[in-house]
Amino acid sequence: MQISKRLGACAELVRKGAVLADVGTDHAYLPIYLLKKGSIRFAHLCDVNEGPLARAKENAMAEGLLGSVEFHLTSGAGALASLGITDYCICGMGGELIADIIAAAPALFDNGVNLILQPMTRPEALRAFLFENGFEIISEHFVAEDGKFYLIINSSYTGTAVEYTAADAHFGKTESIKEKTPEALGYMRVREAALLKKIRGIEQGGGDASAERELLLGLHSRIDLITEGN
Repeated sequence: MQISKRLGACAELVRKGAVLADVGTDHAYLPIYLLKKGSIRFAHLCDVNEGPLARAKENAMAEGLLGSVEFHLTSGAGALASLGITDYCICGMGGELIADIIAAAPALFDNGVNLILQPMTRPEALRAFLFENGFEIISEHFVAEDGKFYLIINSSYTGTAVEYTAADAHFGKTESIKEKTPEALGYMRVREAALLKKIRGIEQGGGDASAERELLLGLHSRIDLITEGN
């Protein structure tokens, strides 16, 4: 099975031999791909709607994998406790929703659990939640696909809250940005264009954009980090 670059990058962060929960599974492409590779032992597929779960079941059946998956019609991950899940993929949602899903699932507050998070919007809300609630951001990854740039966050619980700045929340701590790639730069340039547009709008309306300009400085420091030596 071929999967998208975005899901392929998420797959690389799932640990070998994992019991995976795919939250918001839709077509179940990610767990099916990992099961067929022999990378994971079992997958729990959950979605809040019956339609996506039905599609997931059809796809798993077509690949002969019904014995390696379990389906859950549920909102979030709160109903998945005590299932031996080691890795959670929560992908393709807004950052605030991902944060809400984590907050409502006590089993994710365990330092043995591996989180692969892919926010489509509001990454600053997700990072702020992780920093404030004792989650370490291990690394951040960037993918370009179909003219868009995507962010993937690998995180786990430590129990220790992390101090952070506004720039850390919006663009990631510099130590988490380990990829000095065109995709990383492209992602940051998109954020730069959006921030510059916001600054222009505020200042043209006579407002104070000092906070946004401070964010821009933080963003430029990350762009400099990515382009260093290139």
